[in-house]
Amino acid sequence: MNIIIVGCGKVGDALAEQLNEEGNNLTVIDPVPAKVNEVATKYDVLGVVGNGATHATQQEAGIQDADLLIAVTGSDELNLLCCLIAKKAGNCQTIARVRNPQYSSEAPYLKEELGLAMVINPEQAAAAEIARVLHFPSALKIDTFARGRVELLKFKLPENSPLVGCSVKEITTKLHCDVLVCTVERDEDAYIANGDFVFQEKDVISIVASPRNANHFFKKIKYKVNSVKDTMIVGGGEITHYLCEILLRDGIDVKVLERDEKRCEELCTAFPDVTVIHGDASDQSVLLEEGLTQASAFVSLTNLDEENILLSLFAKSSMDGKLVTKINRIDFGKVINHLDLDTIIYPKNITADTIIRYVRAMGNTIGSNVETLYNIIKGKVEAAEFIIRERSPVVGVPLHQLRFRSGVLIAAILRDRKVIIPRGNDMIQLGDAVVIVSNHLALHDIMDILE
Repeated sequence: MNIIIVGCGKVGDALAEQLNEEGNNLTVIDPVPAKVNEVATKYDVLGVVGNGATHATQQEAGIQDADLLIAVTGSDELNLLCCLIAKKAGNCQTIARVRNPQYSSEAPYLKEELGLAMVINPEQAAAAEIARVLHFPSALKIDTFARGRVELLKFKLPENSPLVGCSVKEITTKLHCDVLVCTVERDEDAYIANGDFVFQEKDVISIVASPRNANHFFKKIKYKVNSVKDTMIVGGGEITHYLCEILLRDGIDVKVLERDEKRCEELCTAFPDVTVIHGDASDQSVLLEEGLTQASAFVSLTNLDEENILLSLFAKSSMDGKLVTKINRIDFGKVINHLDLDTIIYPKNITADTIIRYVRAMGNTIGSNVETLYNIIKGKVEAAEFIIRERSPVVGVPLHQLRFRSGVLIAAILRDRKVIIPRGNDMIQLGDAVVIVSNHLALHDIMDILE
């Protein structure tokens, strides 16, 4: 597929890496020569220096032959203009990153009137992800499939957990829980677990289940399952704006600490029921005075990764609640994971994953669409939801008779609103939503799971 990416920032870089690995023909555009050169050289793709919102620059990038243009510059207006010109110049599909809360309610209108394939809002998506883990604080991360009817939850085994020393197959026999263990991360290693895999302390485990069965499972292993009652947020940016909307709607008390007085006034006007504190959260005494030690959750959303990390480490030493830390830079993941910061949110990865899912769906060939896509373990294991739209060799055959590629797991089947955790005699049928967990990245079609 011929794809043009306008904007060589962190999201553009992440997109170029993933889309290039999946065999697409890429051209990147940015007005800064050094950025274009860096991305083009790193991933061996074409680069064009210029303004992506001009017809001349898009022509130089080959818009007339492009299948998709993705605009991820730092300006919402520029992204929309890039897409508008691309639709006229090349008649290709277009995706725009739009971040301003003032535009969020206009997204359906913009998509319809400008003919956009997708409007992606990283801050809104990040807020939704944060809200999910605040509702289920035992989880490090929660991804949803089939419009929320299937959940993939990642959690860490504490010391003295009843699961330590148990094998995967014993979850069903000992705990009587209908969940499926997908992956286990142990130190630097990642496993797609089989029935004989034995859990150890500090393993990071991913399971798939319906929300009700997940709740039952966590109760059995003595994890907290109740939503947090109140949240302290540091930083008053766009993610905080969207997060306040969600948490207030769900009845969770919110306190925001922000050092910019003007931003405090804007938040107070937008959310009269939120307690907004004008103060510097990097001063530990301010956090303690505002009730950090009694908070159910602490969410660090400043614009500085280093500050977010230090604030979360201090909160961890001062409270016994849920921690959420926003990280913008995605190239220090291994180091950050060793800090044991509970839930870490990468808005750039959320954006890239959403766009990659759409690109995969565009490349669909044999009657099944990629509906949802998540990286469970970045660069190692991903989960994809396929809708079975046409007959294929996987339909109507018991799973134990199919010859799957190694490293492929059928994690869940949704049929007529019922979640099936599949066993060997279950069969995939037309109309099913099927969740696949695999260490084969870039699955485009359900047929890719077979040998």
